[in-house]
Amino acid sequence: MHACTEEKDATYVEGLLYLDGEPVSIEIVDGKIAQIKHLDSGTGFPEVYVAPGLIDIQVNGYMGVDFSDQELTRELLLEATEALWKEGVTTYLPTVITRDQERLEKSFSLLAGAVNDKVMGKSIPGFHLEGPYLSPVKGYRGAHPEQYIRLPDWQEFSALQEAAQGGIRLITVAPEMEGAIPFISLCNENGVVVSLGHHNGTAEIIDQAVEAGASLSTHLGNGCANEINRHHNPLWPQLANDGLSISIIADGSHLTKEEVRTFYKVKGAQGTILVSDALSFAGLPLGEYEKDGHRYLLTEEVVKYPEENVLAGAVQPVSKCVSNIMRFTLCDLKDAIGMASTNPAQLMGLDHLGEISPGKRADLILFTMEDGVMDIQLTMVAGEVVYSKE
Repeated sequence: MHACTEEKDATYVEGLLYLDGEPVSIEIVDGKIAQIKHLDSGTGFPEVYVAPGLIDIQVNGYMGVDFSDQELTRELLLEATEALWKEGVTTYLPTVITRDQERLEKSFSLLAGAVNDKVMGKSIPGFHLEGPYLSPVKGYRGAHPEQYIRLPDWQEFSALQEAAQGGIRLITVAPEMEGAIPFISLCNENGVVVSLGHHNGTAEIIDQAVEAGASLSTHLGNGCANEINRHHNPLWPQLANDGLSISIIADGSHLTKEEVRTFYKVKGAQGTILVSDALSFAGLPLGEYEKDGHRYLLTEEVVKYPEENVLAGAVQPVSKCVSNIMRFTLCDLKDAIGMASTNPAQLMGLDHLGEISPGKRADLILFTMEDGVMDIQLTMVAGEVVYSKE
């Protein structure tokens, strides 16, 4: 199905370029894209698309592996990474959620140690800390445990960053929390991308957060109370502020089709990032699971947290969100891939990723589109095939 050939000093990948559907041959040398040659459409090229690898900046776990697990090993992290490669995800940020300081430090210490090798280091450029500086209010806090939510503390965060060996690249914060605005400024000054999430910030506070350096809204439309004021709520000011991009979970369950379409119309393809927000339960058999003394229900669509009557996370990889957003918004493949690769690369300063052009690292995926559904055939990281369906 796919065309990937090796010669003495180079590897060649052929397929339909995601940008325009035209056939190309991509030459790869020393793990980087050396040249892109357009082919004659009559040369018998394979009916498979080629695009930059997907980049997911919010993955809590996968295939039974929890990235907040206090017994996480390199082997477990590799299992999850290999499972994500099969879904076309070549780069991702393991996401750690709200816990006490001791457990957070251990989580980041384990993650930093596990990715400190040439295999996973290429796919994991850093980590996402979602919490613990979030709204403690029911609904807005979502499935984050209330007892561990606390006010922003730079000294405390610095200890987490030390445990992570400087690897925390993204943090989700509630801007209305006392001390949040100066905390956001410090994060910005120290190269940590700040996203607003699980919050009930006013328009004024959101504007202050953006002025301080916040640049993203975490899974907009989720981490929000079920009942809100129709005029004064955290959704409108985040949509209205041009300084904020948004990440969304387009799995068809976390947001309705109409919400996705509306958010997309406001922010456009350039201001939207697709994320999975996948939990460790993703990929496991359906049913009830218990974790940390709490009960979770895994369905085909989502993971539910009945105790708080909220969604706990997603079960679909970001590649499914790519397929869905094309169906929901009627955007083209170029824009859909951009929202799952180019945009997150730019947000996180991963200048070597997110595009197919000379000099970029050869993180590539080959896939078919059957009835609008992306089917990954081959995944390549730095010019090396890490997954092949054949």
